[in-house]
Amino acid sequence: MTAPPLETSNPSPERAAAPRPRRRFAGLGLPIYVTLALVFLLIPIAYTFVFSFNDSAKSNIAWRGFTFDKWLTVCNEPGLCEAFGNSILVGVVATALATALGTAIAIALVRYRFRFRSSISLLLFLPMATPEVVLGAGLAAQFLALGTQKGIVTVILAHTMFCISFVVVTVKARVASLDPALEEAGRDLYGSPAQVFWRITFPLLLPGILAAALLSFALSFDDFIITNFNSGAVDTFPKFIYIAAARGIPAEANVVASAVFIIAILIVVVSQVSRSARQKRLAKLG
Repeated sequence: MTAPPLETSNPSPERAAAPRPRRRFAGLGLPIYVTLALVFLLIPIAYTFVFSFNDSAKSNIAWRGFTFDKWLTVCNEPGLCEAFGNSILVGVVATALATALGTAIAIALVRYRFRFRSSISLLLFLPMATPEVVLGAGLAAQFLALGTQKGIVTVILAHTMFCISFVVVTVKARVASLDPALEEAGRDLYGSPAQVFWRITFPLLLPGILAAALLSFALSFDDFIITNFNSGAVDTFPKFIYIAAARGIPAEANVVASAVFIIAILIVVVSQVSRSARQKRLAKLG
């Protein structure tokens, strides 16, 4: 007697399609997580924007009604516009100084060989790794030992010192990626060192320099700890927010914060649109 033939192990179409719904739901885990994380991050920004329209009096904790008055009379809050102006002044000056000094240091560290080069590179990372409370207290003690009166100048010097490290790290990566053959070509065409730098090197470094400047300004404008140690009687926007938080941040401060956020978003959108248009033009020319 012959044995009956064995059944083949090929699954039926219904059995093969069975795990598909499970795979479909498994693929939704990451998008759901990203969406929840994004919502969680945007909640404080949404709260700030909504409460900038709050018809508040002394406190801005509870919602009292919708109004545009806070946007139209933002400087009516005592000290707000002065503190915001101080933050802009400190950020611009400290960014200019830190960007100029940091760019020169980055070029020197990449292009030249000198004594203690490795030690300087290591020391430049210390302000980035040091807690701000330690850095702020150390700078305050140094200004006190020198007999320097605390004010807007000491804040600018303190911000410049801790922003230089971020500028050096950012620009240094850009300098290391440059092709030396381009500068050699400029020298072969009888260009002076100054002409080679401003017509070849600087335009190639400009994206990295701008990125470092934007990062430096953001760090300076947002800083509270180092500023609080070295500002004396001068108020900046973060200091104003910290002091006002005890009674509820005024709606005028929310207006300023919302305006800064909107301007930052517009700058990013405009830069991305212009970059996309430039790439399309280059693609057509190519």
